[in-house]
Amino acid sequence: MEAKVGKARVLFIRGDITDQETDAIVNAANPSLMGGGGVDGAIHRRGGEAILEECKRIRASKWPNGLPTGEAVITSGGKLKAKHVIHTVGPVFRGGGRGEAGLLARAYANSLKLALENKIKTISFPSISTGAYGYPLEEASKIAIRSVVEFLRQNEGIEEVRFVLFSDRDLRAYEEAAKQVLRLDS
Repeated sequence: MEAKVGKARVLFIRGDITDQETDAIVNAANPSLMGGGGVDGAIHRRGGEAILEECKRIRASKWPNGLPTGEAVITSGGKLKAKHVIHTVGPVFRGGGRGEAGLLARAYANSLKLALENKIKTISFPSISTGAYGYPLEEASKIAIRSVVEFLRQNEGIEEVRFVLFSDRDLRAYEEAAKQVLRLDS
C-alpha cells in the first residue's frame, strides 16, 4: 500500500527493517542504546560493532543515564544497507493513562526531525513499542501514521517514509489504520 502526503510517498510493506536500503532506518531502541531483543537486537547484530561503539560514545557524552523516551539520536548504519540508524525509545504501555500516546508520537516526530537535520531523504520505521513494550498494535499504528502525516505536512525534505512491518498481522493493522487516518486527515 502507498499514499502521498505532500511531496512525500508513504509506503506500508512487510519485511525486515535491517534489509531496507533507505538512507536511514529507525531503531526501536532500549534506553541503554546497547542493543537488546526484537528490532533493537536485530539492528545491532546485523549492523555490527560500529553501531554499538557510536552508541557508547553518545551515552558517555550526552545521555549517561540512558536515552529518554521520545528522544532520538543518530549513528552510522555500520554493515547495514542503510547509511544511518536513528535510535528512538518508545514508551512502555501501562494502560494508556500515563502519556504514552504523546511519547510515542514524539518518538516518530523526533526521528523525522533528526532525519531532516541530517539531510536524510528516505527513512524506514518499524512498529515502535508494539513488541516487548506492549503497546496495542491498532492504537500504536494510528499514532504512528498520524505523527508521520502531520510532520510531512509541516516540513519538506523527506521524500519517502516506509513503515516496515515484520508480520502480515502488523501490515494489515497499519494498512487499516492508514485508511482511517488518511480519510480523517484529508
